[in-house]
Amino acid sequence: MGVAHKKFCLVLVKPSHYDDDGYVIQWALSAIPSNSLAALYGLARDCAARRVLGDDVDIDIHAIDETNTRVHPDRIARMIKQADAGMVMLVGVQSNQFPRALDIARPLRAAGIQVGVGGFHVSGVLSMLDGKDAYLDRAKQMGLSLFAGEAEGRLELVLRDAFANDLKPLYNFMEELPSLAGAPIPILKAERAQRNVGGLTSFDAGRGCPYQCSFCTIINVQGRVSRRRTPDDVEEIIRANAKQGLDGFFITDDNFARNKDWEEILDRIIHLREVEKLKITLVIQVDTLAHKIPNFIEKCARAGAKRVFIGMENINPDNLMGAKKRQNRITEYRKMLLAWKNAGATTYAGYILGFPNDTYDSIMRDIDLIKRELPVDILEFFYLTPLPGSEDHQKLFRKDAPLDPDLNKYDLNHICTTHPKMSADEWTRAYRDAWKRYYTLDHIETMLKRTLACGGNAGTVAFFCTWFTASLEVEGVHPLESGVFRRKYRLGRRPELPRASMLEFYPAFWFETVKKLVQLATVYIRIRRRYLPIKHNPDRRNYIDHAITPVTEDEETRELFQTGAAQAYLDQEHRLEKLRHGEAA
Repeated sequence: MGVAHKKFCLVLVKPSHYDDDGYVIQWALSAIPSNSLAALYGLARDCAARRVLGDDVDIDIHAIDETNTRVHPDRIARMIKQADAGMVMLVGVQSNQFPRALDIARPLRAAGIQVGVGGFHVSGVLSMLDGKDAYLDRAKQMGLSLFAGEAEGRLELVLRDAFANDLKPLYNFMEELPSLAGAPIPILKAERAQRNVGGLTSFDAGRGCPYQCSFCTIINVQGRVSRRRTPDDVEEIIRANAKQGLDGFFITDDNFARNKDWEEILDRIIHLREVEKLKITLVIQVDTLAHKIPNFIEKCARAGAKRVFIGMENINPDNLMGAKKRQNRITEYRKMLLAWKNAGATTYAGYILGFPNDTYDSIMRDIDLIKRELPVDILEFFYLTPLPGSEDHQKLFRKDAPLDPDLNKYDLNHICTTHPKMSADEWTRAYRDAWKRYYTLDHIETMLKRTLACGGNAGTVAFFCTWFTASLEVEGVHPLESGVFRRKYRLGRRPELPRASMLEFYPAFWFETVKKLVQLATVYIRIRRRYLPIKHNPDRRNYIDHAITPVTEDEETRELFQTGAAQAYLDQEHRLEKLRHGEAA
């Protein structure tokens, strides 16, 4: 006779968050894959294979990314109740997603379902504020189980407690960050990854960052010591996904260039591409000094790194120093960007608006400087936001400074505190005008010319210029939160906001959808008309301008270095250089 098996139903949910009208931001295809979801799914799959709940218990795992899939709490509750036991884990929950996470959890808890929540908000608040947070208090009152830290080696403990219907109120592993070497790999089923644009999936080759940027939460959640997967682990991740037909990877390391095994990892991927002919493409994140590492850019290009996110953040040295972003050297920016462009990569740079020295006029001046001087392709603007878990937030919290109480706004796309030199209206105007000032048709045309002259893929740049312009102009969301074909549900509005009737909601939604499609087509046609003549210009490789001229010894005469802050920075660098030469002598 066969053994009667019990079933434990585990539902992993990565919440989205609400737009300004209170509706969940969700798409038919979303832009950024959730590595937290992939990591937890991989760990849960390993727990199921090892039968951590007993030989007679099957673990049935479901993964849901709310940015591209509707969450039905009632259906989830029924599914878990049909099993012998189960729970819902709200995974990778960032601060801006925490209000939505609680709204997902509320009906589940009312139905008697066990719910746990983890991610950057829980871990950051435990790390920097000793857990003092109104939203964590609400979660505790609802009976949610909080998880701080990372789940490698700990997930089975939570599952066993849930199977025994004995979840603890708090699992705090912040003091014991696990090794990643040999850990179960992050992975999702192909049908889940294919709900991301281009079927992009993700993995983290390492965690932790050695720098001290005051606005960053990474160092206080994942630590400042690099922990990394082995090259064997990375190869296993790529092969496992390739078997599913997935070959596009977002390596989510905050700074892949600081992974001590970067070269061996890239060599493995190069072998898979060049010898085994796997069509692997990579999206990576690096710092502004990665180009100084011998062979790094060359090997990234051979490994298929087509898109590179760079934490440039600002061009004002005073702002960078004030945020403890000391590793960013403005004297290296042009050399760095040209190195990536000449390797055929499309460059994306994050740029923060609202440092203490910023004014509306200084921000506009700096953007004009970037357009003339720096050959960056895609610039992403963000408000300087005191994210819970960062040093900036900790200081403001302890001083009882103004902080917006609505965590939904902590998405880098809203003002969450006051600015010493700009009113809220001025800061908002600076943010909106920054996008408009950078993504003009004339500057998009210049970017396309630069890309073709350097041998890059201008079609990719044209696509992302269209994406970024349409996200702001048409959808009203940040490009990194955007996607393909917006989904919106009448019942999916924040509970505290009024719910529209069917006669109000559906005609308005379909009219809005048609209007957006027309606007999107208009943006596409405008940019396409600029792109095609450049693409077919036989002289396109001979284009040259101030930004893509080769780096020379007289770089410091450029306009970028003529501000007072830049001159002071150069003076300091020259003094340090003399000291270094003196010590060497």
